[in-house]
Amino acid sequence: MAKISNKFSGKIVCLDKANVDTDQIIPKQFLKSIKKTGLGPFLFDSWRYEDEGYLGKDSSKRTLKDDFVLNNKAFSEANVLVAKENFGCGSSREHAVWALKDFGITTIIAASFGDIFFNNCFKNGILAIQISKKNLDIIFSNQSEIKPIEILVDLVNQKIFDEKLFEENFEIESYRKKCLIEGLDEIGYSLKYEKEISKYEQKLRKERSWVIND
Repeated sequence: MAKISNKFSGKIVCLDKANVDTDQIIPKQFLKSIKKTGLGPFLFDSWRYEDEGYLGKDSSKRTLKDDFVLNNKAFSEANVLVAKENFGCGSSREHAVWALKDFGITTIIAASFGDIFFNNCFKNGILAIQISKKNLDIIFSNQSEIKPIEILVDLVNQKIFDEKLFEENFEIESYRKKCLIEGLDEIGYSLKYEKEISKYEQKLRKERSWVIND
């Protein structure tokens, strides 16, 4: 899993929608895939394209909808998605996070998130930040269709800000912050304690051999 810098900047794309569920993020026909890569072209499929997509379809030959924000060339380098309340609600499909990451989104900012989606973000190296409605409204009201806002994130000090518009502290568990900074998933984090785990298993073999089944 890729590391996230202690301090980084990102270009914003604003999705002016609330209650975006995981089926809208990545429709059900793409759940057949078991790979974490290759889903980016199908992100928000029904909103981005005139026709319906399916696995293996060449998205470069499909007709884009002109009125969908992610199809605006001004946001082609955006890596921070900003949405409204309850983003990622609905089913528990982890494919929704895989699609966002494969598309190039590294950070998601919203007023609130679906619980399972929120947890899946951190498991896959995406920083999910919940901020106040006041500052969310400031971001939306200052978003330009010509040039995206560039936002600054201080992950160590848990602060998100634009030097001219706003500043806000955000909450994140210390474990999740450590995993993001070090580029670790749950397995990678456990392997940091491989020596301690081995010692514990050796102790179990001596004291309760029936517990360890080699």
